[in-house]
Amino acid sequence: MSETYFTKEHEWVRIDGSTATVGISEHAAHELGDITFIELPQTGKTVKQFDVLAGIESVKAASDIYAPVSGTVSAVNDGLNDAPEVVNESAEDAGWIAKLEGVDAAELSNLMTRAQYDEYLKSL
Repeated sequence: MSETYFTKEHEWVRIDGSTATVGISEHAAHELGDITFIELPQTGKTVKQFDVLAGIESVKAASDIYAPVSGTVSAVNDGLNDAPEVVNESAEDAGWIAKLEGVDAAELSNLMTRAQYDEYLKSL
């Protein structure tokens, strides 16, 4: 299993070859409360690291989801259109948002490991 990396805005990314799977952290899903809608990115959209990738709405707030790494959207989790609550139930697995192709693994140095992210959460 590849290592998961996190942003300070609570997105996660896992890289497998040149494909990155992106979502929001369990912490973010918990803080948002019941998720009611996810604005998925368009396939083919190109994003730079930390650009807005998608949007998410919950009973508490609406937020942007930022790209933890640069790349081109190759797939989106269409199941979230009908069941956005999957993000609440499995934020770091079945609740993934998008897959990016053409990623640069060197950008991972700008992100936190799980241990670093857990320490970061303690400081909030």
